[in-house]
Amino acid sequence: MTIERRPGTSGFGRDGNPDKELSALVEEPERSHRAPGCGTGSDIFDNRLIFGDNLPVLKALVPDFAGRVKCVFIDPPYNTGSAFAHYDDGLEHAVWLDQMRQRIEIIKVLMAEDAALWVTLDDNEAHYFKVMCDEVVGRKNFVSDITWQRVYSVKGSARHISGMHDHILLYAKNIDVLTIGRIPRTARNNRLYRNPDNDPRGPWRPGPLAARNHYSLGTYPITCPSGRVIEGPPNGSYWRYSEQRLRDLDARGMIWWGRHGNNVPAPKIYLESVAGGTRPTSIWTHDEVGSNQDAKREILDLFGEDMFATPKPERLLERILHLSTAPGDLVLDAFAGSGTTGAVAHKMGRRWIMVERGEHCHSHIVPRLKKVIDGEDKGGVTEAAGWRGGGGYRYFRLASSLPPSNAPAREPARSA
Repeated sequence: MTIERRPGTSGFGRDGNPDKELSALVEEPERSHRAPGCGTGSDIFDNRLIFGDNLPVLKALVPDFAGRVKCVFIDPPYNTGSAFAHYDDGLEHAVWLDQMRQRIEIIKVLMAEDAALWVTLDDNEAHYFKVMCDEVVGRKNFVSDITWQRVYSVKGSARHISGMHDHILLYAKNIDVLTIGRIPRTARNNRLYRNPDNDPRGPWRPGPLAARNHYSLGTYPITCPSGRVIEGPPNGSYWRYSEQRLRDLDARGMIWWGRHGNNVPAPKIYLESVAGGTRPTSIWTHDEVGSNQDAKREILDLFGEDMFATPKPERLLERILHLSTAPGDLVLDAFAGSGTTGAVAHKMGRRWIMVERGEHCHSHIVPRLKKVIDGEDKGGVTEAAGWRGGGGYRYFRLASSLPPSNAPAREPARSA
């Protein structure tokens, strides 16, 4: 057993200054796990599963991991009435927000300058959380409120409106240096691209010539090949190209006038130019990234039981990690739940830290991770990621007590 002890520097107060709290993470190597035959190489030290309350755990991570986490995903309790049942309703919201504030303040310290923070919430607290997060992380660093379609069937017993979505709030540590990736193109995306005129550049789709942004050179008349004269752009808009630019593109065969040469000219957008993927939108449907029902099936296949009320599907985490990380980047989930974040991060070649205080850390997360590492998890994104097993993780727990400061220090644990 190894203790990581950080006297005087492990806490982090609201003013951003270290407090005097002593925090320690106790490593239990007998609970750690690595793939058969992988030895004791660095791969096992890249990932950490930590058992304990996430507030002191996050504080304990600051000395070693401040500014190193590339992506944070958290799926906190939604505060639907059961999280703080011993408070009256008015105080409950304030207490929940205060607890979340404390955690976000430390998470911000752990994030790299170009890191992304993703938070899933429902309508109960999403809007209040955003106001708080605007204050802590910075309103200018808010990126998007993504609508995730978590269910796709109407609930007939709903009192007024059948809710079908959750919010995924996305923040940057510093929006000026944040990079969000593209979504890989699908056959459905590519169906829009055709080549009716046998353009040697390949398939294309028509794009709009008119735009609403003011352009002083974008108000000229256009004569179509058929002889039809278009007097100018639609009211309130402008041609996005100058007359000379339009002529140049037309001479190169990059303008589509319609089969009879009578249409408003359309600049060609070539499939080759967007082959790197599509820009993500703020609406994610269940057929794109999965639903709660998909997640429950994944849990059922792994454990033969469904004990989590709102698990997240592996495809949802795959989308998030694809957009905001690269292989080798460090991912943090402070509310690990069923362990989906770590499982998906592992399959995608990302490093991860997960924190969970519930006993299902041992009854569900540990067995799930072992299946992933041993190559026995065939579900979720395993096939899409080309995962065959490997790697490992170190197990830590939050120390319930610490030796006096003058006690002999143990040999420190290796840092990830």
